[in-house]
Amino acid sequence: MSASTCPEHVERVDSRRLIALHRIAALATHLDDPHAALTAILHLVVDTFHADAASVALVDPDTSHLRTEVATDNLRAAMADDGLRLGHGITGWCVLNRRPLLVPDVATEPRYIAVRPAARCEMAAPIMEGEQIIGIIDLESDRTGGFVHDDLALLEQLAAESALVLQRLWQLSRLKDKARQLESLITAGQSLVTKLEQYELFDTLTHAAGDLLRARTCALYLHDAAARTLRCAFVASAGTAAPPSDPLPLDNCLLAAAINTRRQVAYLDVQAPEYAELADLPRDPALRSLLATPLLFEGEVLCVLAVFTDRLRRFDNDEKRLCSTLASLGAVALENARLYSRVFQSEDTLRKNERLTTLGLLAAEIAHEIRNPLTVLKLLHGGLGLDFATDDPRRTDMRVIGEKLDQLESIVTRVLGFAKAPTSLHSRWALADIVEDTLVLVRLKLAQSKVTLRFDPPAHPFVVEAHKGQLQQVLLNLLINSTQAMPDGGNIAITATPGERDGARVVWLDLADNGTGIPEKIRDRVFDSFLSGRPDGTGLGLAIAKRILLSHHGDIHVLTTSPAGTTMRLTLPLV
Repeated sequence: MSASTCPEHVERVDSRRLIALHRIAALATHLDDPHAALTAILHLVVDTFHADAASVALVDPDTSHLRTEVATDNLRAAMADDGLRLGHGITGWCVLNRRPLLVPDVATEPRYIAVRPAARCEMAAPIMEGEQIIGIIDLESDRTGGFVHDDLALLEQLAAESALVLQRLWQLSRLKDKARQLESLITAGQSLVTKLEQYELFDTLTHAAGDLLRARTCALYLHDAAARTLRCAFVASAGTAAPPSDPLPLDNCLLAAAINTRRQVAYLDVQAPEYAELADLPRDPALRSLLATPLLFEGEVLCVLAVFTDRLRRFDNDEKRLCSTLASLGAVALENARLYSRVFQSEDTLRKNERLTTLGLLAAEIAHEIRNPLTVLKLLHGGLGLDFATDDPRRTDMRVIGEKLDQLESIVTRVLGFAKAPTSLHSRWALADIVEDTLVLVRLKLAQSKVTLRFDPPAHPFVVEAHKGQLQQVLLNLLINSTQAMPDGGNIAITATPGERDGARVVWLDLADNGTGIPEKIRDRVFDSFLSGRPDGTGLGLAIAKRILLSHHGDIHVLTTSPAGTTMRLTLPLV
């Protein structure tokens, strides 16, 4: 009778098998973390087979590579981080062929890949549930023949029991994760409906998406259907730089697929070479997989929610449904925020209209009271009969005073006639003459403010059809604004250059200062009525300037502004 068939040996083998199986089965009730269970399985098989090294690897469903989850210290240090392809090495062969394997002497095995130089014997058994390969348990001994066929049979049984334990713990983990996701979705939904400011809404939406899918980065891109562009409005991530905030053409955006199809689109690896030149992707090499979900409201794509992971990941249907539900809640909340903004703007407009009506009535009353003394001033000025020499500066002053009296009378007349300026007051003027006459009016103000002004008249006169007084009113307003932006003095430069707009010849008159610039919060609305960046401002100067330029078939806009200064550009058609 051989030692392997004697009753005592059989009893010892059965006892070892039962103890090992019981210890693995007990993990399902004592642990709730799959990784902790894998660590316990590793220690158990090392103790059971007196192995010198061991590892447990799982099959990555996204790459089909074997990735080591747990290993003894002497094996972990020698392993590659990128995993092992199926069919490579003894473990890869076992997984590919769904069979356990014992190699008594690795020196004679061509499939063996040396990882630890001291290894002499190796055996491995796949972890399987039915026909599905989950992973593999691999053991090494530093002695040739360190494992026998009875050990391989027991390892195969332990691997089967481990599969049951892991499946139960994974299922429990998935249920807990789904409960967490549902709770996060409910919390996010409750929070979204309370957000009326777009910035707060974007913040809540992106962070909620990141929590739901445990993502590295989440970003929200606003869609402009008319311009066919995307603009990154918000990025929720500690380590990812946002893409450019400027509008990006859809033709150069990866997220365009979600907009064009109005459906979710997933990408396994955004680091692939074919995506390298796309403008909408954050420049973060750690980003790998992407789930893009459009926010739809009544068939219109408002924006796209982009969820990035830091490892290759195939998003399952449950994850896609969660993100889609969150996007639906976000779309409704965003539309509510837009409606609220419109209502607020409408109320603000009504309040401004009420103030304008009051101001109009007050202006008409004041204009009526001013007309009589203004008429007296004009009569007295005309009756003085002062005639200075041609080279006397007072001659220019007297002419300017007369023109200003005429302008005041014109203003009073327009106020009384609902500010409708008769076109008969328009005539042809050289733009340089209008500028130079305006500078005469403000020369003392500029000197008192320690402001140096430079205006080089153009070589060729630019003739415009204009109301001289109104254009001077615009220039005066801009010059005074510039001096107030330079409380300690500074420089103003005025330049006139030819241009073209819509096929017609125009002149561009640029006024550039080196003041403090326009505050960012009002830059887009500087021409609105009653909007002022100064506590003592009325907010009417630039609004009136805008209306005057438009009535001259021209325009005014902010060309540049920064803490280093502001340049305002006036556009006027040439005769």
